[in-house]
Amino acid sequence: TAFTCVFRCFPCDPSCGSASWAAPEFAPRSAAPMVKMTRSKTFQAYLPSCHRTYSCIHCRAHLANHDELISKSFQGSQGRAYLFNSVVNVGCGPAEERVLLTGLHAVADIYCENCKTTLGWKYEHAFESSQKYKEGKYIIELAHMIKDNGWD
Repeated sequence: TAFTCVFRCFPCDPSCGSASWAAPEFAPRSAAPMVKMTRSKTFQAYLPSCHRTYSCIHCRAHLANHDELISKSFQGSQGRAYLFNSVVNVGCGPAEERVLLTGLHAVADIYCENCKTTLGWKYEHAFESSQKYKEGKYIIELAHMIKDNGWD
């Protein structure tokens, strides 16, 4: 029946040769093998195990390589914090203006992509010229990260 054909011949099924009825945008693509989606990949990025790294204390997702650390002299809302040049496995919320200890900045909260814990913030814009070096950099509070790999 036509109803059975819709379920059996849905254009996503490349094994079905009679999907020619589908509109071009729904037609089966090349005969490349289908990829089976699994949930085995926990993190988006893994940092090399030969480097000292910082990870989320809640889920152990890698966050930053020690080589990306700029300063340990920052203060977060929950205590000490580190400034990093770049991070991984981190999502970014919307930017907002906040008055911090060093003046007015436009910052966006950052969170762990794996467990969604807020980790710190990203400096989007510094309004004072002496603070411009922070733009595009990331603050992660020590309360949310742990040292991994080779910290003897």
